[in-house]
Amino acid sequence: MEASAPCGARRGWRRSRAAGFPLSRTAVVLVFSALVLRAPPSVGYLAQLPRGIHLTQDSMKIVGSPNFPVKVYVMLHQKSPHMLCVTQRLRNSELIDPSFQWHGPKGKIISGNSTAQVTSTGSLVFQNFKESMSGVYTCFLEYKPTVEEVVKNLQLKYVVYAYREPRYYYQFTARYHAAPCNTIYNVSFEKKLLEILSKLVLDLSCQVFLLKSECHHVKMQRAGLQNELFFTFSVSSLDTEKGPKPCADHSCESSKRLSKAKILIERFFNQQVEVLGRRAEPLPEIYYIEGTLQMVWINRCFPGYGMNILKHPKCPECCVICSPGSYNSRDGIHCLQCNSSLVFGAKACL
Repeated sequence: MEASAPCGARRGWRRSRAAGFPLSRTAVVLVFSALVLRAPPSVGYLAQLPRGIHLTQDSMKIVGSPNFPVKVYVMLHQKSPHMLCVTQRLRNSELIDPSFQWHGPKGKIISGNSTAQVTSTGSLVFQNFKESMSGVYTCFLEYKPTVEEVVKNLQLKYVVYAYREPRYYYQFTARYHAAPCNTIYNVSFEKKLLEILSKLVLDLSCQVFLLKSECHHVKMQRAGLQNELFFTFSVSSLDTEKGPKPCADHSCESSKRLSKAKILIERFFNQQVEVLGRRAEPLPEIYYIEGTLQMVWINRCFPGYGMNILKHPKCPECCVICSPGSYNSRDGIHCLQCNSSLVFGAKACL
């Protein structure tokens, strides 16, 4: 999580300057309009953001272990790594007359299956991996080390987990000097502000949601009693899983579009300070209080998924499907314990 740095130290000066000199509320709209016209296009700078580890490269091959089940992570709707029916020691050894047989959660896997394929060398690979394909997979290997030796048997287990990227978003808070609380002017201002913020991030396939808006009386040491609006809003990426992607380029990933949206919103609030600071006349009655914009980065998982760096150290920032014995019913980040849950991806404790 991170927080934006204060923009300056002139907050008390702006409060005292505005006290007793309210302009027409139309001036607020005019200031906003000027800022929208001056808003820059999408910038190219991309901040480094938390990312899941992509483990689904076609070239990746995973070997088994005779001592413990090997964990494999496959991104939802993607191709899996190749799971080899050998150990690291046998991988580079000569095997005489090898025989491979794979069994999954639903029984024996046929090599001609359209979603789960067994290659001629005994590797298991998934196409378009789905939640229901998560589970324990066992490979039975029979082979001879040499022609003269007897047949040897080996059993290798893999636990395959579906995972997906988190539903991450930014949460902003900002404060405005306001008109008297419970007046229609504050409500109109709130709608205008949300409209402008939504337009700023529209081209990035992002959306703005108002989480909370409250008006409070704040006593200042020199300026007396002030009215302030406390805004809390989120900026998230539009869900494109069920619809067309905004584009096929790598820069269209959710985290990168959110990074650009964050920069535009921070610039928008900085421009409010710049525009109001150049005004010769007194400030309007409703205006942004410099230095109050704060931001945090929040991760959430879909129901049935959760994060667990101790259980899944190879995919620490992935939302991994909940194992049997756990569940996640809402958009939290953890799978909760549930002894009656016997399936992968449980969304309720029954």
